[in-house]
Amino acid sequence: MLKPDSIAAIADELAEADRTHTVIPRITARYPDATVEDSYAIQGVWRDQNVAAGRRLVGRKIGLTSKAMQQATGITEPDYGVMFDDTVYESGADIPVERFSNVRIEVELAFVLKEPLEGPDATLESALHAIDYAVPALEILNSHIELEGRTIVDTIADNAAYGGMVLGTTHKRPDEIDLRWVPALLYRNDEIEETGVAAGVLDHPATGVAWLANKFHQHGARLEAGEIILAGSFTRPMWVAKGDRVRCDYGPMGIITCQFI
Repeated sequence: MLKPDSIAAIADELAEADRTHTVIPRITARYPDATVEDSYAIQGVWRDQNVAAGRRLVGRKIGLTSKAMQQATGITEPDYGVMFDDTVYESGADIPVERFSNVRIEVELAFVLKEPLEGPDATLESALHAIDYAVPALEILNSHIELEGRTIVDTIADNAAYGGMVLGTTHKRPDEIDLRWVPALLYRNDEIEETGVAAGVLDHPATGVAWLANKFHQHGARLEAGEIILAGSFTRPMWVAKGDRVRCDYGPMGIITCQFI
C-alpha cells in the first residue's frame, strides 16, 4: 500500500499532466508494490480536487468490459472512472484535439439511471430495472501515463483513461430494444475501421452497471438516480488526430458524428 503523501503526489502529477496534455512515467515502474486500491485512492484525490474546483460530476465510466478491449490493452479486469459535465459533447460537435493526450475513440452504450442502484447483490435484472434509458455514445480516451507496459493500476489512477464522451440523440428504454444486438459501424474520414455488437460487453452491456454497483458497495457508495453510466467499448479503440471526422452508425439507435479540430 502506498503512503498518503505518495498518493497525493501522484494525484498532483496527473492533474498537472491533464493541464499540460503531457504524459508521465508509469506509476507501477516507480511504485511496483502499488495496488488497485492505491490507484482508486489516487483517482479519488484527483476527483475531489476537481469537485472542489467547481466541476460537476455527472456519471461514471466503466472500462475494459469486453474481450476486444482487454486484448487491446493487455488488462483483464474492468475498471471505472468519473465523468464531469464539461467533458460531455453533443453529436456533431467540433472537439479540440489538443485537450487530450493519446486520443482514441471507443464505441459504447451509455445508461441513465432513474433510481439508485446499490450492491453487493446487484444483478443484470436489477440494473435494467434501475435504468431509465440507453443512449449511444462515443468515448474519447485521454491517457496521461505512458502506454507501454501499463497495468490496471496505472489505468485506474489515470481516471480509467477517460477524457470525454459524445452522446447520441436516440433514447431507448431497456424493454424497447434488445440491447445485446445494438450494432456499431465506426468510420474515420468515411473509411470503416471497426464493427461490433453490444453483447461484446459482458454478454449484455448493462451487466457492467451491476458490476459497478457491486464494486461501489466495497467503497461504501452506490449509483444514484440521474447518473450517466458509460458501459464499456464493444470495439477496439480507434486512434484519431486533428482533422479527423468520426461517424458511428448504431442502426436502430441512430448515428453519432464529431470532428477533431
